[in-house]
Amino acid sequence: MNESSDFYKQQIEIHAAELQTLKRKLAMSSTLRLLVFLMACFGIYFFFGNVKIILPIVLVAIAVFIFLVTKHSQLQYQRDLKKAMIAQNEVELEVLARAFHHLPSGEKYADPRHYYSQDIDLFGKGSFFQYINRTALDSGSDFLANLFTENSIDNIPKKQEAISELSKMSKWRQQFSAIASLVKTEVPTTEVTDWLKDYKTFVPKWITFVAPVFSIISVGLFVLYYLDLISGYAIGGWFFLGIGISGIYLKKVNELSSHTSKIQSTFEQFHKLILEIETQDFSSELLSKKKKQIVNSSTKASSVLKKFAKHLDSLDQRSNMLIGVVANGFMLRDLRQSYNIENWILAHKESVPMWFDVITFFDAYNSLGNYAFNHPTYVFPEINDRIPVLKVKGAGHPLLNESTMVRNDILINSEEFFIITGANMAGKSTFLRTVSLQIVMGNMGVPVCARKAEYNPIKLITSMRTTDSLTDDESYFFSELKRLKFIVDEIKTDRYFIILDEILKGTNSTDKAIGSRKFVEKLVASNSTGIIATHDLSLCVAAEELREVKNYFFDARIENDELFFDYTFKPGICQNMNASFLLKKMEIVD
Repeated sequence: MNESSDFYKQQIEIHAAELQTLKRKLAMSSTLRLLVFLMACFGIYFFFGNVKIILPIVLVAIAVFIFLVTKHSQLQYQRDLKKAMIAQNEVELEVLARAFHHLPSGEKYADPRHYYSQDIDLFGKGSFFQYINRTALDSGSDFLANLFTENSIDNIPKKQEAISELSKMSKWRQQFSAIASLVKTEVPTTEVTDWLKDYKTFVPKWITFVAPVFSIISVGLFVLYYLDLISGYAIGGWFFLGIGISGIYLKKVNELSSHTSKIQSTFEQFHKLILEIETQDFSSELLSKKKKQIVNSSTKASSVLKKFAKHLDSLDQRSNMLIGVVANGFMLRDLRQSYNIENWILAHKESVPMWFDVITFFDAYNSLGNYAFNHPTYVFPEINDRIPVLKVKGAGHPLLNESTMVRNDILINSEEFFIITGANMAGKSTFLRTVSLQIVMGNMGVPVCARKAEYNPIKLITSMRTTDSLTDDESYFFSELKRLKFIVDEIKTDRYFIILDEILKGTNSTDKAIGSRKFVEKLVASNSTGIIATHDLSLCVAAEELREVKNYFFDARIENDELFFDYTFKPGICQNMNASFLLKKMEIVD
């Protein structure tokens, strides 16, 4: 942890110093723009009445001012980028100190009908998603949530290789994430791609010839005017002709502009993100494959996106009176820029979804690489189909403080079923969630909280937090039965690791004991693997009759009228329960 912490502190110092330099440059830039404006005003005042001198002064002043504004905007972007980099490192220091509850919780991804997400604190306040998520894009957040819940055991070594590589690229990851954090999306990327796909062109092709010729004639008319060969009325008439031509298509240009103004920032930043990927070398198969999707062509995707961003910016400048009116009158500018945009859409609209997907992928995977970097002592499970399902040394829950965490060894073979008993608060539920996360993280390719881990990949399914449903008019018991039925149906078609916590809570103890025993027998008969935690000691008898079932427990001791837990996973059956003791201790009963 110290190595990660030192890195973040160092980065904050570096970026803070660079930020101060940028602020000084911005102050100088603002002063320079003011001087240009004052000089232009002085020139207009000094030569007032002489149109032939004043007009060049105005045009030169505008050109210089636009150049300075562009440079100022670039400095502002660099300033904002440095601020984002500083904020990133500050967040990482907070998370290392276990202060992460202010980050996006991912609560919207919680789904009680999912295989396991409702039961193991994947989403919501204090969740594993909240702890690990550093995505800057909504699409990246959605993709990361899907990685948490897809329950896939495919290509785990390739995922591990990619995450391991990204974990070693901290500066690149932060640069990418900082750029992504500056993306201001008014519409989701899916709507952008749908709009591009369905777009219908309206600008006539003759504009590619007419607009340049029109502009050349406009320049020629100005030259003739300065040579006193024509009057200003000729220029005025030509100007209104251009306004008339532009006005024919004004409504459709306005519609195009309203759409493009919403996606301009997206493409400005996305071309920078693509450029970051294009210029970075990757050695892992998965990352290299993703990169090839944007560079496996004669033209780089970043250049194509940058060109489109410039087209969008050019059209957006029509809101400026000088450009929106004067340039249209003399250059048919709106039509020319609209044609450029339409031509780009026709040429590249099929590629945009793939480019966006690559950006989304890296935004999500950077969170996983960042997690691996923050936990250098965690291990990537050794993937092997010839070992037990889980063989872990020193397993712990990643959300617990490492200085006080009690780690446990886990060894569970395929088609074995553990029955875990234990006193209240002794650690059963935490252990179940620890095992669950070992599986989920193992399937994602993320390093797990353990000293050593071997893993035979398997999908996960749980029943730990069943709730009643007022909306569906369901009782708690019926909801639980539906969940158990869901599990029984799923294990018929695929291989799952099953984790159950105190099933059949909604019925009487005798009925519960009988039903639980029959359910365990059914799972064992189906060659399932898993764990069930219970307070019902009678269920432990199953281990005497079914060789696949083994008993484990978490203990509690009462010494000198105080309750002690060691949170250690042990073979056997729990003999000490603490409900009566706690009722008396808290003076709830006598």
